[in-house]
Amino acid sequence: MDTEEWQRYVTAYHDARPGITERIFALAEASPYAWLAEPLHAGPGPVLDLACGSAPTRELLPGTGWIGVDSSRGELGEAARRGRAPLVRANADALPVRTGGIGVVCAAMCLPVVTPLPQVLGEVRRVLRPGGRLAALVPASSGLSVAGAAGWVRVMGALRAVHQPWPNPDARDGLAGLLRRAGFAVRSDERHVFTLAIETPRAAALLADALYLPDLTARRAQFAKRSLARWARPGRRLQLPLRRVVAEHPAPYPGREGV
Repeated sequence: MDTEEWQRYVTAYHDARPGITERIFALAEASPYAWLAEPLHAGPGPVLDLACGSAPTRELLPGTGWIGVDSSRGELGEAARRGRAPLVRANADALPVRTGGIGVVCAAMCLPVVTPLPQVLGEVRRVLRPGGRLAALVPASSGLSVAGAAGWVRVMGALRAVHQPWPNPDARDGLAGLLRRAGFAVRSDERHVFTLAIETPRAAALLADALYLPDLTARRAQFAKRSLARWARPGRRLQLPLRRVVAEHPAPYPGREGV
């Protein structure tokens, strides 16, 4: 897929499945969103939630001048239905925010899929004031135990897929390096392995729906959901490694203004 095709796919995907990421994370034993928000509580606002989806971080960052930005009407509608505001419809590579007007950017699970990534990171750096902070949550490509890897082989086998075709696969375990090359100062890079409870056919179907698989046909999706429903059982857990990277827009050196 080229950039435009991918953008159309992702927008249509989220329009049809508003709140999908929030619902899959609700199966986790601990909240990945709370983990993402931890380093943002001390930062000065306002907070821009990039590709905010259904805006699950809104309640986690009260009193910070929060604003959610997303390109999906469906996701923004779900966020509004939940009383999460203010919200703006815009693409991540063209943010309707003045230069240096943001203190914190929160990016939950979006950097592997937003395109074109260099322009998106350039926009994030533009809207952040010097010393402003970016906290990003992304899927990790490492950290699975042998049993955890076997679980994902079972899931992807049911879907007849090898992997998700993210346009920015390096924005996972390689995110810190990408941010450094984009001019950010990386302050921390941590990985945590969450576990999802896949105990019911409903949870199994939600898991199948939560993956980016542009070539997945409706027939194959139904087959996978039936297969995974048989795999689901009380106590079934699926490991989900995530990475949290915190970076800053470097403040200018004293005496270098205007250079």
